[in-house]
Amino acid sequence: MAFTYFFRDMQTLNTIKDYTLPYLKSRQHIKIWDAGCAMGPEPYSLAIILHANMGNMYFRNVKIIASDIDGSDLFEKIIVEGSYPRADVQRIPEEILIKYLTQSIDKTSYTILPEIRNSVNFIKHDLLSLVPVEKDLGLVLCKNVLLHFTQEERIKVIRMFYECLSEGGFFAMEQTQKLPEEVKNLFEPIVSNAQLFRKIGK
Repeated sequence: MAFTYFFRDMQTLNTIKDYTLPYLKSRQHIKIWDAGCAMGPEPYSLAIILHANMGNMYFRNVKIIASDIDGSDLFEKIIVEGSYPRADVQRIPEEILIKYLTQSIDKTSYTILPEIRNSVNFIKHDLLSLVPVEKDLGLVLCKNVLLHFTQEERIKVIRMFYECLSEGGFFAMEQTQKLPEEVKNLFEPIVSNAQLFRKIGK
């Protein structure tokens, strides 16, 4: 999916910041999967929030796997370069824009700082393959994708997320989505005002 922008759905991102950081910081390797990352604003937004609230010592252990089916074959180049037109960064708060992006000489684009870029790795991936990109994940973030699947597909994909999460790992969805009844027994809700859940052990 290509529709996204920097710091979209800040309520969910702030909830992730407030409730997952103690758990993530306790892990030697902080592995996160952003499933359906489009052109990268979402994983980069998450990376910036984590860096701002973790500090360098913890952030150096962060690995965000950003995946998308990417039918255009354009997303990897965009994400690797971390360069976006001026219009694409207008929603970024000014203090974050100044700290984490550099403006091009001709002032037409901005590039994410290398420290943030290096934490995000792009993988071309089809969620409906039901094959996870990684195991033992501390957080799975999946927004703007599940609503395009059938209910049966949605349930299968969420079960896959459950299996690839570590014990006590977190799963976050779009604010407007709801966890299907068939998989509610796999997770416990963290808050009432955002779709953030924690894996329940079997």
